[in-house]
Amino acid sequence: MSRLKDRAAIVTGAASGIGRASAELFASEGARVLAVDRPGAEMTFEHPGIVAFEQDVSADAAPDAIVGAALAAFGKLDILFNNAGVGANALAANMTDEQWDWVQSINIRAVFRLSRAAIPHIVASPAGRIISTASVMAQGTDYGLAAYCAAKAGVLGLTRTLALELGKHGVTANAVLPGAIRTGMTQASFANPGNAEVWAKKSVLRRLGEPIDVARVALFLASDDAGFVTGQAIAADGGMTLRI
Repeated sequence: MSRLKDRAAIVTGAASGIGRASAELFASEGARVLAVDRPGAEMTFEHPGIVAFEQDVSADAAPDAIVGAALAAFGKLDILFNNAGVGANALAANMTDEQWDWVQSINIRAVFRLSRAAIPHIVASPAGRIISTASVMAQGTDYGLAAYCAAKAGVLGLTRTLALELGKHGVTANAVLPGAIRTGMTQASFANPGNAEVWAKKSVLRRLGEPIDVARVALFLASDDAGFVTGQAIAADGGMTLRI
């Protein structure tokens, strides 16, 4: 299939997990993809449509560097998938400023700054798309997730505003909300069979999610199929939030 034929995309956090699955899926659907992750991350892709680019998304120069690399490689930009993210676990009373700032710098500040840099090029596309990875925790919470939940809730607020401001250009902006997914961020926790079983049972489908489950939602949002969908937060959680 070629749902993204001849489109140029940026995918951040592309070395593993949701980002890698999305970069590979986008490319298989005809897109040329700039796969972005931090320096030193393992980014070897077999698909010729994927170009690896090492960049810390939280760095001051990152937005111009990433957008510039996409334009140099593809000559245009149609799709931005803000997927890079980090987690931290500390009770609010014990959280340091450094922990808080680190999570915010990647999970929301970088999303805003990269989106801002991409907008002039996205609005020039006949099918401009901005997609961001939030989390079911953007609408819920748990112990120790003050920084994470605040940042991911911020992603939803930013997404809605981008949808409002860019709609006149035909650009859509949406967020995907993963639930319990097997990624690099959750690998250590889910390596414990007990933890994996608990979280699998939270899903009404009785399993953990895989990166491809979220990538397929991102593909839908990037494609013409979602041309009339904007400002939305779509959960890919196996029905976990039905129990909240």
